[in-house]
Amino acid sequence: MSLLVIGSVAFDALETPFGKTDRIIGGSATYITLAASYFTKKVNLVAVVGDDFLASDIAMLQRHGINTEGLQVKPGEKSFFWSGRYHNDMNTRDTLTTELNVLADFDPVIPESYQNCRYLMLGNATPSVQRTVIGRLRQRPKLIVMDTMNLWMNIAWDDLMETLKLVDVLTINDEEARQLSKEYSLVKAAKKIRQMGPKVLIIKKGEHGALLFHENQVFFAPALPLEEVFDPTGAGDTFAGGFIGYLASTGDVSFDNMKRALIYGSALASFCVEKFGTERIVNLSPEEMEDRVQEFVDLVQFEIVVG
Repeated sequence: MSLLVIGSVAFDALETPFGKTDRIIGGSATYITLAASYFTKKVNLVAVVGDDFLASDIAMLQRHGINTEGLQVKPGEKSFFWSGRYHNDMNTRDTLTTELNVLADFDPVIPESYQNCRYLMLGNATPSVQRTVIGRLRQRPKLIVMDTMNLWMNIAWDDLMETLKLVDVLTINDEEARQLSKEYSLVKAAKKIRQMGPKVLIIKKGEHGALLFHENQVFFAPALPLEEVFDPTGAGDTFAGGFIGYLASTGDVSFDNMKRALIYGSALASFCVEKFGTERIVNLSPEEMEDRVQEFVDLVQFEIVVG
């Protein structure tokens, strides 16, 4: 079933304890659409870039079956650019440069062919842009998943609250969950956040896995222990893309199927961190995916007799 993704398509420059890169392709929508493309070939992209974004870069997305009709290219302007340096623990980073460029006045245009999408993934963007996309769809999708960050909690709280009322699933990290809810306990935080609008909440905990909350149900997906993590940039977006891509491919949004989607999203995220940028998730084989998912199954599968 068709999936619509909005977010940033951008350039990143990264420095980690394992090395550094110059300008490479990044952006939330890039990671989300690439991850989702492993499950569904009906992935529609809405984003904006400058004319510094090469035709070969767009062709790479198209080779993954991603529809780029909604990718605006602004002549004479530059794409969004971010550079950062990760600390030795790989959990903290310093932002060195942020250049909004074309993102500063991004007005999402929904092509006619994107209307009636069944699944919508709102990648990290201003809450007002996310809400605009929902408002420009003639028919409400079956499932709306939203990502956000602490920046919008700091500078666009009212907008964020209005947008949260319109979505089904929110995905944020543990720090953001605590800031949004003003609760330290993630269980209490989840309850408060779901009262803001989303029926389902995913709390990402990086190398410690992810939690899925719905009503009185909680599910935990572990993170795969890896010998080396080269670059965590985009891992959360890759996770989100795998999650909604799997749901879109199955057409099943039950809690049980969301558990499976969480594992597939976690598996893709574990690939993402093994190389810089999108390098590792561009050419995955079906066998690699199956083996990695099996590793997750083996990680948590056990038998126990109680009583």
